[in-house]
Amino acid sequence: MILVVMGVAGSGKTTIARALAERLGWRFQEGDALHPPANVAKMSAGTPLTDEDRWPWLHAIAAVIDTWRAEGASGIVTCSALKRAYREILIGNRPDVRLVHLAGDKPLIAARMAARKGHFMPTALLDSQFATLEPPRDDENPIIVDIGPDAEEIVAELEKRLK
Repeated sequence: MILVVMGVAGSGKTTIARALAERLGWRFQEGDALHPPANVAKMSAGTPLTDEDRWPWLHAIAAVIDTWRAEGASGIVTCSALKRAYREILIGNRPDVRLVHLAGDKPLIAARMAARKGHFMPTALLDSQFATLEPPRDDENPIIVDIGPDAEEIVAELEKRLK
């Protein structure tokens, strides 16, 4: 099984995905690490990405997923995956790939973003993230998790729901 952990910037994708991967003994890939340098520069400057900026990045993440699948490995990858079209690239017709949506409200996420250090995504882009977000629908079979509880509780809840 492969999980794509999605959500707006600051929703805890890396923290939750890394902790869950460690707990399960699965592979982990930080999706942001696959952004081309031009995307990172653009976001660092406070400019939202366009779909054209995102396509190569999404295909790079899908390539990691396909490699894991070919190897028979379980893993967790993070990706904002804000639009259904993006999720189609990542999940598409891959029945062993499951979507986890870390959902929370803007004030909570803004506070978390303001508190983190050294990340390229400025809080100023949070509005564009929420404007772009197309929450997953039932036909995408998502696991939706509220990010209100602490990370350990969220990881425990995900582990329980995966079994």
